[in-house]
Amino acid sequence: MAKQKVAMLTAGGLAPCLSSAVGGLIERYSDVAPDAELIAYKSGYQGVLLGDRIQISKDMRQKAPLLHRFGGSPIGNSRVKLTNAADCVKRGLVKEGENPLRVAAERLADDGVTILHTIGGDDTNTTAADLAAYLAANNYDLTVVGLPKTVDNDVVPIRQSLGAWTAAEVGAHFFDNVSNEQSAAPRTLVIHEVMGRHCGWLTAATARAYLSRTKNYEYVDGMMMNAGLKSINAVYLPEMAFDLQAEAERLKEIMDKTGHATVFVSEGACLDAIVAEREAAGETIKRDAFGHVKIDTINVGGWFQKQFANLVNAERSLVQKSGYFARSAPANADDLRLIHSMVDLAVESALNKVSGVTGHDEGQDGKLRTIEFPRIKGGKAFDLSTRWFAEVMDTIGQKYQEA
Repeated sequence: MAKQKVAMLTAGGLAPCLSSAVGGLIERYSDVAPDAELIAYKSGYQGVLLGDRIQISKDMRQKAPLLHRFGGSPIGNSRVKLTNAADCVKRGLVKEGENPLRVAAERLADDGVTILHTIGGDDTNTTAADLAAYLAANNYDLTVVGLPKTVDNDVVPIRQSLGAWTAAEVGAHFFDNVSNEQSAAPRTLVIHEVMGRHCGWLTAATARAYLSRTKNYEYVDGMMMNAGLKSINAVYLPEMAFDLQAEAERLKEIMDKTGHATVFVSEGACLDAIVAEREAAGETIKRDAFGHVKIDTINVGGWFQKQFANLVNAERSLVQKSGYFARSAPANADDLRLIHSMVDLAVESALNKVSGVTGHDEGQDGKLRTIEFPRIKGGKAFDLSTRWFAEVMDTIGQKYQEA
């Protein structure tokens, strides 16, 4: 086999798997293809376009296991869409009239790269698909194998994306502390906003992890710190129908009885309605290179706070967001096992010149395989009929139906 030159990049938002996936790739290649040269492009596809890269040295290979201890990305991220030439020109990544796909392909060819690993979500890997198609159409000899990263767990047809389990666990830890704010003042409304643009999986899974974390707590009988104060009273997801008046009445009854109310809300819940409302008022909504609404400018949690605070007669209300805290964590044990299995398959596939994205394929009974790029899509909805979600909602006591 000819000597391989392997490049890797991480792109999109952070997730609790990027550092470990990079470390895992370095470790695996060092084990099975020790003669392969390894490089990493800095800040995702931006580094490819600019030729900004890190040479993986012998010392880096030896210390690669340390990367499993960290969150974030040791090689940096960015959001760059190679088919959005205008945005690439605006950001100074290519010159006017240049095709970013061609610039990226020629950079990879000039650098002598034979294998490219992309670690990211649906945008990263659909961009990888665009790049792989361009490379194939223009006779570049390059294998592209992606690893699926997103805390939203919303990549079609992948059963479980890297980092999502950790984000749910860490989000529950975050809220375990925040929930104590219910003791700070009478009639307090606490809203926990969780990441999830189109998919409610992370919000649901965070609620599940929080209930699991707190269910066996012991309290001092007669004190105000009790199971009721640590409970969740509502969960709102993009996939669920939302009746403001009915929910406000239900939460007001809880507030009147207990003196507090706790809501978990996905950052994508009611997003379309909120955007339409603001655009109708003449506001220009900011969007990224992929056309997505810049969700941090919308403040969905703030919208729910504004709607509910007066309706439930809250004397104090606050919104707390676990997103950046959760997505920046190092991978937990469950994610580490998932990362290792996907990394091993990614390296095997790359060395056998099989392009695609590794994952458990829901279209093939959950088999771990390298899934063809054209089948990779974003925006997978959370299945509200999932048994564990029904158990969560039974615990909360909230009725729900699909939107």
